[in-house]
Amino acid sequence: MDSNLLEVLVCPLCKGPLQHDKANHELICKADRLAFPVRDGIPVMLENEARDLHVNGADATNNAPGTPNPAAASQPSPPDSNNTPNS
Repeated sequence: MDSNLLEVLVCPLCKGPLQHDKANHELICKADRLAFPVRDGIPVMLENEARDLHVNGADATNNAPGTPNPAAASQPSPPDSNNTPNS
């Protein structure tokens, strides 16, 4: 990735600095704890494409890009229809 481009890019959320993680092909925002992917040398600076680096109170920097976030996958269960009072 071009070092001149890296100097002008900032986090799209907080406008803070980014660090280039060459091994994982990501730009890291430590303030927001997000990792933005770099695909074919092009940074994808979209919040919905970023990987959350803070999952369940633990550092998740070792997760591979595209790994689903288990915390995001959990949804509340629908109410049990068997517990409704009968008339």
